[in-house]
Amino acid sequence: MRDILPDLRSRCADGVPLALATVVAVHGSAPRDPGAVMAVDAAGTVVGSVSGGCVEGDLYEVAREVLAGAGPRVVAYGISDDEAFGVGLTCGGTIEVLVRRYVSAAELADLGALLDLIAADRPVAEATVLSGVAETGARLVIRPSDAGPTTGTLGSEGLDAAVTDDARGLLAQGHTAIQWYGEHGQRRMQEVAVFIRTYAPPPRMLVFGAIDHAAATARIGSFLGYRVTVCDARPAFATRERFPTADEVVRAWPHTYLESTEVDARTVICVLTHDPKFDVPLLLAALRTPAAYIGVMGSRRTHHDRLARLREAGADEAALARLASPVGLDLGARTPEETAVSIAAEVIQHRWGGTGRPLGELTGAIHHPGGQTGTR
Repeated sequence: MRDILPDLRSRCADGVPLALATVVAVHGSAPRDPGAVMAVDAAGTVVGSVSGGCVEGDLYEVAREVLAGAGPRVVAYGISDDEAFGVGLTCGGTIEVLVRRYVSAAELADLGALLDLIAADRPVAEATVLSGVAETGARLVIRPSDAGPTTGTLGSEGLDAAVTDDARGLLAQGHTAIQWYGEHGQRRMQEVAVFIRTYAPPPRMLVFGAIDHAAATARIGSFLGYRVTVCDARPAFATRERFPTADEVVRAWPHTYLESTEVDARTVICVLTHDPKFDVPLLLAALRTPAAYIGVMGSRRTHHDRLARLREAGADEAALARLASPVGLDLGARTPEETAVSIAAEVIQHRWGGTGRPLGELTGAIHHPGGQTGTR
């Protein structure tokens, strides 16, 4: 959704009717995850993608039918025929796509309000009925309990209450899922399928050490969708001019800043200072956080010395095992930009549970279902 936010917000603001096709389920290997969106407006213009081109042609026709009043529906696409000429996914997986329309001024205003929250990085979840005794396409927008009321309804007070409770739990974890309920929200029943899509703020990437490698790492972190902060205690190095793509540049002692900023289980920490007076207190602070990844630059010899210093400072072996050092995957990187790609590759591998080996040497599914759950 985030990649087409400007286009969608513009259409809502201008009152342009549109049909929104959203991937709600993936089985096996598929190009896009649940939450991927394609929109078709009243003029027939398409923005976004749900499969990278495999099924968009057929889905376009479905969207046009829905825009014309055919009603919301869930369509499924599996593997295409043996010659890959049929409509389907050549990768062998199956996707289910919800197609619903926003036509009236009220519907477009409701969608625009949701898009505004997403654009402002406000946590929000959208629940939509997929099938069952409730109305397909019925929609409920849920915010954290301290951030505002829900809007919309799924058809009954009990169902709204149960879905709201579950959506807030999923939102706190950054998860998107299909949940099943009874008609009035009863648990462990299979009468209503509800797709709960969460939109949490982008995960953070904290880059410590204002060196050339940090500039390249900040650029690729932004490209991957992280909210990037660069921190260094040296005013001459920690400047906006040197890090134009970073969301913020902080001049502070690294460990002091880390101890005072928000770190959650999606946060990536990249320590590129390789200077003991910065590294040791910073890493001790980093190891006390729930960060998803802590990568540390330096040679093997430097890291061996760093581990000894951390042990002397009280770090135990379980904590030290969290450190990824030397940072990055073995790509043969030489330049700061190549090193940044190496670091990004390791972050992605850690997030999704990949092997780091060439895909041509492996068999089985290309996409890994495990790993840290993403939210973008």
